[in-house]
Amino acid sequence: MPGYDITEPRLRCVLPFAAAPAEVRLLRRATATQLAQWGLPTATDEAELVVTELATNVVRHVGEGASATLVLERRGGRLRVEVHDKSRTVPALRPTGCDEECGRGLHLLASLAADWGTVLTATGKAVWCEVEVGMAQECRRVERAVEVLEAYQDADGVSAVQGRPRQAVLEESAVELIADLLHWTAARGLDPDDFLDRAQMHYEAEAA
Repeated sequence: MPGYDITEPRLRCVLPFAAAPAEVRLLRRATATQLAQWGLPTATDEAELVVTELATNVVRHVGEGASATLVLERRGGRLRVEVHDKSRTVPALRPTGCDEECGRGLHLLASLAADWGTVLTATGKAVWCEVEVGMAQECRRVERAVEVLEAYQDADGVSAVQGRPRQAVLEESAVELIADLLHWTAARGLDPDDFLDRAQMHYEAEAA
């Protein structure tokens, strides 16, 4: 998968590939390597998920062996990920209850992305997705944590008592959620301490 970088006016990397599961794995690795070179390691997890979904959609809906191209581009506070293929069939969001073949992956993209869309090109189409990097990504992580904690409150029956600060309720939910996650790791034969250490290392890398 040859590629090239353009440093002016913005960082850009182009990676042609043939649609296949093995190529999807290589694209993830290439994405992580490229983001490390650009000094954007904290965006790697989300970018790899986006690349996986977009490239896998080409394999499923255009066909194995189809020619496609991955484009990574740093635009200010966002990382833009594009996948170009030769099909002019534009994907669309379907109801969340549908099966995997009818676009459930697009809901994942919509939840991860700051923005996303599709555009017809001279040779087919491009599906693009933008994720936040830097401070904007940190703010988005905080917002996402609040959303998860509020949903956890509802699922666990934790609710704000009249006169009780919302912050205190969120903190209690955070402790309960972390405890549940530790039980989840132990139930799967993992080391809860190692799990916490890995989370701490991930947080410190992003905070730095």
